[in-house]
Amino acid sequence: MPESPTPSLVKSPKVAIIGNPNVGKSTIFNQLTGLSQKIGNYPGVTVDKKTGWMNYHGSSYEIIDLPGTYSLYPNSEDEIIAHRVLNELSDEERPEFVLMIIDSCQLSRGLFLATQLIDLGLNLALVLNMADIATRKNIAIKSFELFKTLGVPILSTDARGEKGLDQIRELIHQQNFSKKSSFINIEEVVPASLLNEVKSKFGLSNSYQAYQMLRFGEKDKAYSQDDRNWLKTKLAESTIDLDKAQLEETKIRYRQITEIVDKAVQKTPDVSQEAGVDKILLHPVFGYLIFAGILLLIFQAIFAWASVPMDLIDGFFAELSGWVSNLLPEGPLTSLITEGIIPGIGGVVIFIPQIAMLFGFLAILEDTGYMSRVVFLMDRWMRPFGLHGKSIVPLVSGVACAIPGVMAARNIGNWKEKIITIMVTPLMSCSARLPVYIILIGLVVPDELIFGIFNLQAVALLGLYLLGVIGVFFTALLLKNILKTKEKSFLMVELPTYRAPRWFDVLLTMYTKSKTFVLEAGKVILAISVILWVLASYGPPERMDAIRAESELKLAQASPEEIPTIENETASHLLENSFIGIMGRAIEPVIKPLGYDWKIGIALITSFAAREVFVSTIATIYSIGSDTEDELTIREKLNQQVNPETGEKVYNTATAFSLMVFYAFAMQCMSTLAVVYRETKGWKWPLIQTVYMTALAYFSALLVYQILS
Repeated sequence: MPESPTPSLVKSPKVAIIGNPNVGKSTIFNQLTGLSQKIGNYPGVTVDKKTGWMNYHGSSYEIIDLPGTYSLYPNSEDEIIAHRVLNELSDEERPEFVLMIIDSCQLSRGLFLATQLIDLGLNLALVLNMADIATRKNIAIKSFELFKTLGVPILSTDARGEKGLDQIRELIHQQNFSKKSSFINIEEVVPASLLNEVKSKFGLSNSYQAYQMLRFGEKDKAYSQDDRNWLKTKLAESTIDLDKAQLEETKIRYRQITEIVDKAVQKTPDVSQEAGVDKILLHPVFGYLIFAGILLLIFQAIFAWASVPMDLIDGFFAELSGWVSNLLPEGPLTSLITEGIIPGIGGVVIFIPQIAMLFGFLAILEDTGYMSRVVFLMDRWMRPFGLHGKSIVPLVSGVACAIPGVMAARNIGNWKEKIITIMVTPLMSCSARLPVYIILIGLVVPDELIFGIFNLQAVALLGLYLLGVIGVFFTALLLKNILKTKEKSFLMVELPTYRAPRWFDVLLTMYTKSKTFVLEAGKVILAISVILWVLASYGPPERMDAIRAESELKLAQASPEEIPTIENETASHLLENSFIGIMGRAIEPVIKPLGYDWKIGIALITSFAAREVFVSTIATIYSIGSDTEDELTIREKLNQQVNPETGEKVYNTATAFSLMVFYAFAMQCMSTLAVVYRETKGWKWPLIQTVYMTALAYFSALLVYQILS
């Protein structure tokens, strides 16, 4: 695969690839650039900037993969990006060339965006992709007829079959793009005098770009506040109705496009076969059952297949810590490496199998055309709660792990619905909560059958999962009424032709998603791991030294059988007097109303690294030792803990259920926090998420404890 070019004095020509959703745009981008891609940030939005490099005949070209859009009317973040890049005022930032990808079976729809690009005065070339499907449907397109009318180069390709890709490479290399003066006269819609004022103000030579600036520049925060105020003033002074102008432009454009298509396309496609399949997959009953079955199959596969590499990764880093510990001399640096850095890196890498597999399955569903049907199917159930049809994928993914679930939300175009989905996905009970649920349910819920059929412990576990679902919809509804945006929410989804998945693209998706997680979220996770290690390893010197001195004295006088017990007690006392132990004592007055003591408080703090850390933390605190695999031993030990003030069991029914509810709602996972930070491009939303989920967890746990006490 080609590597990213090294910086040079010669600037690589910039080529933007644009098209409607599901036209094979990303396939062409991947084929041109291979692994020579990088993910960046567009300022002011949460949409990724995807760029790559094509090396051809000794020359390098920067390729920009713009989000799919149907027009240059920006109604979502994806469309804002396409609009912003192509209307860029700076010649330095504006792409020199634009490659427009059109579905050969949907020529009319593709030409709407293509003719807008022509009117912008861009150096343009058109690619009629999916030529194989058009042939199969007996659609014949007269490319020369299109060329005569549009005046820009036209290629016919089948990107999946890699047919015509060499023509695209050659076209880019030869820079065989054309610029036509205009397709429609925008001055028929907007007064020329107003357009001339805009052109004069911003140094534009193109009337349609002036119209785009007038129509949408006021809302685009990429422009300065003074420029936006100037546009607002000009609009207020004029009598033009921009909504009516947009409608009139659309009518004029489609009138001419219809005439072109009538001349250039010989036959209308027959879609009766796909309609027959859709009758089953979109059926109001069977459609949901089929989708549920597919999800069950996917997550069963993820749990079964991911567990093997995850165990291998876990074991590798455990052995690596032991090997490094034996190799290096004892001391703070060795402890930092073996207990902080290596486990921190392991905590990042261990998620890769789940992330890669989940996004691999999602890529397959997307590539086959089924995912678009799922979005259509679920939209009417999601929308009343402020969610989108596409929200179903992140939410269901959250049952396995919130990290890939949050990452999957990037496919939602509407900013508000994307943020709501990201904010509520961690409320879905993930697999990391299972160790906490299982050990606490085993403590207080009898292993009995109700109605002679259902196990009471299984019912309790199901109830916790349902509680998470209720939390998702309640919180989403609340956020729907709190978050305000001018962005319109609607479902416009393509129902593409059913096709076999492109395995190269599937593997590339798995690679890029995993790489993004490791490089972006991994930095934050590792940093927090080191901080937690420092807090748990150090404390006031006089306290820590006194504990170690007392331990050495006991060990000197102990028999071999007593040494493990003394070492466990020492570890417990050191943790209690560490900075994190002091923090546990400090928060005890706050958590006492929930039925928790300072020891549980320490577990709450340490499990911020990951929810399942709760089990190992309480194992250390109660001197259970390092063998935490025997759950009965842990339960028996926890069952023996007595509150010295009341004489009652610490882990009674009220406290155990309070803890389970707390963990069902709390943001006790720094990995998820890091991914939310990465997906929202800042700390604002992760902090809001942490605060609201902690508050929800606290007051819900308080209510449960007070009711059951």
